[in-house]
Amino acid sequence: MKVLVTGASGQLGVDTVKVIQAKGHEVLGCDRETLDITNLEQCQQVITSFQPEVIIHCAAYTAVDVAETDIDGAYLVNAVGTRNIAVAAESVQAKVIYISTDYVFDGQGVQPYHEYDNTDPQSIYGKSKRAGEVLIQSLSSRYFIVRTSWVYGLHGNNFVKTMLKLGQEKPQLKVVHDQKGSPTYTVDLAEFLTELMVTEKYGVYHASNSDSCTWYEFTQEIFRQAIDTLGIDIQAVLEPCATSEFPRPAPRPANSVMEHLSIRTNGFTDIRSWQEGLNAFMQEYKND
Repeated sequence: MKVLVTGASGQLGVDTVKVIQAKGHEVLGCDRETLDITNLEQCQQVITSFQPEVIIHCAAYTAVDVAETDIDGAYLVNAVGTRNIAVAAESVQAKVIYISTDYVFDGQGVQPYHEYDNTDPQSIYGKSKRAGEVLIQSLSSRYFIVRTSWVYGLHGNNFVKTMLKLGQEKPQLKVVHDQKGSPTYTVDLAEFLTELMVTEKYGVYHASNSDSCTWYEFTQEIFRQAIDTLGIDIQAVLEPCATSEFPRPAPRPANSVMEHLSIRTNGFTDIRSWQEGLNAFMQEYKND
């Protein structure tokens, strides 16, 4: 298949391009230099020229705290930019995979969120990503909305890399223990996107590594695997703390756990556990 990937220089985009190429598909990876998604004419020109069968829309405004004051910037990229991709995709009858987020929910629920639960984003980032979902649903005739959470990978800055660094530098480290979610390794998500794109099983999907943990429990496992796999000397003594001890401009969901209902009901194999995903990342990190 011919596949166009937006945000191709980002954390998920790099691995998505790699995985798709490895499966033998023809890929055009577009970063912000080659495709400004906020420019409708440029979107139409690039997409019409390449004639993709699938567009995987990874490009996004993801600065969660900055978005609280840069409201126009967040909506320009996440809403208008997504509309531009949807309109251009429709003109060449391409399928669209839109990468969304757990932040479209209020995060106050007790149970894991299903794909068709009511959304209620609390942050500007979440609201702008939800706006992108609505535009995809309104303008695309063949779409997949894939919500994910707690994403990390080899390319770009993320929580795992930060903890590996701080664990070696700090004598003590406090990590929040009252936010629960599912860490997601970019390569595992990219594998699922590649499996999804060749089907016509359209709709909304929740895709993360299986099972859940708090940020504190995630850090415990990062340190354990770093010692076992990387031979890193972790100095930090880890302490659990409350979200209230680290106030941030944007509210964080207390519960980010998402049920993989669509993966199961559409006959896909569920994504492996977050511990296994982390181990695969550690191996990649070690060999990099």
